[in-house]
Amino acid sequence: MVTPFLGYWKITNMEVWAQDYVDLVLPGFVEFDNVDEGHITGAFQFGTVSGGLHAHLRKIGDEPFIEWSWEGRNDNDPGCGRGWARIVGDQLVGRFYIHMGDDSAFTAKLLERPMAAGSGRRQRRARLRRL
Repeated sequence: MVTPFLGYWKITNMEVWAQDYVDLVLPGFVEFDNVDEGHITGAFQFGTVSGGLHAHLRKIGDEPFIEWSWEGRNDNDPGCGRGWARIVGDQLVGRFYIHMGDDSAFTAKLLERPMAAGSGRRQRRARLRRL
């Protein structure tokens, strides 16, 4: 399955949090990088909120959307939630929801995954385990 959503998207703006918080630990991002039998997986981090994603493609009218659930960390606590996005021009535009917490609109721009500091290699992220 080929989809324009695949790739590393650098979060450039969030409605609720300032960019210095979004990039607090590392540059804020959302990434969709694996398609397996119609399941799309990925990861994200903004500030101290991070997790793995399980996503699905949808169409509303003629417009494609990606929707996901996530599980990970919210500060130092376990966290989960959901989100959605669509592509508008060259940006990913959507909303993240933290279960029983905040939600925020966001915009992101498609970039190459940054190099790991001093290694000359692309950063790797932890993979989700299938149960």
